[in-house]
Amino acid sequence: MKKIEAIIKPFKLEDVREALSEIGITGMTAIEVKGFGRQKGHTELYRGAEYVIDFLPKVMISIVVRTEQVDACIEAISNAARTGKIGDGKIFVSNVDRVVRIRTGEEDEAAI
Repeated sequence: MKKIEAIIKPFKLEDVREALSEIGITGMTAIEVKGFGRQKGHTELYRGAEYVIDFLPKVMISIVVRTEQVDACIEAISNAARTGKIGDGKIFVSNVDRVVRIRTGEEDEAAI
């Protein structure tokens, strides 16, 4: 099993959810986060004073899938989240050793 975490632009969340749903992924967690990278941030004007916004709003989605689903998930997320502009995000894949569904006690792939 693998855990896929993707950092995407907030307005792309629904597109990514739909793309994952189309390939049979039925659950994910989405968290509003802030971060910076190559996009660097921008300046804004507030009450006549200019200030720098370093941390930009993003959404981090997290899903756990069977190993054979990883490539399809990465492709779905990439295609749905891509704008072609800086700040489109990143995808991280890591191993998951164990999953337990609290309600039923099911474990591993049965619990996904």
